[in-house]
Amino acid sequence: MSLVRCESLGLFRATALAIALAAAVPAFAQVPVTAEADHARLLASSDAKAAANKRLVYDFWREVFEGGHMELADKYLAEDYIQHNPKVPTGRAGFVTLFSKFVKPSAIEARVKAPLVSIVAEGDKVVMAFVQELSDPKEPGKKYTSTWFDMFRIENGLIAEHWDAATK
Repeated sequence: MSLVRCESLGLFRATALAIALAAAVPAFAQVPVTAEADHARLLASSDAKAAANKRLVYDFWREVFEGGHMELADKYLAEDYIQHNPKVPTGRAGFVTLFSKFVKPSAIEARVKAPLVSIVAEGDKVVMAFVQELSDPKEPGKKYTSTWFDMFRIENGLIAEHWDAATK
């Protein structure tokens, strides 16, 4: 077989593969992210430790983060709490100082107000996923949904560490 014929056959195969892959990729049509209405179902677990860790994070979110009751932070956050969000200082005192500037105490709701998608607990980690609505950069005035995640590490019954997708 000649070199030219081999190269042509290789080009043909590459083109055919590209066409096949393009046909296999679905059109970009986002399915909107939706919140879970049944928070009790999200908090349930056959593992008692996982259920307790989920409840700890859920109640912290309701009472301290959403409710603004920074006086309850020591009930949920370890004193040496590690923060990986670049906009929030490490340590319980740093968290309280920062959020006290922005959030004033309000009534504590029976359930998390933010549109919660899921709560997953594994070992000492708890992940909460939320619906996030954003402005479409390509279509001004239009919105789309995405997902925001917060992950917490639990140690000795307190939140010891936090991660999220925040940037500077």
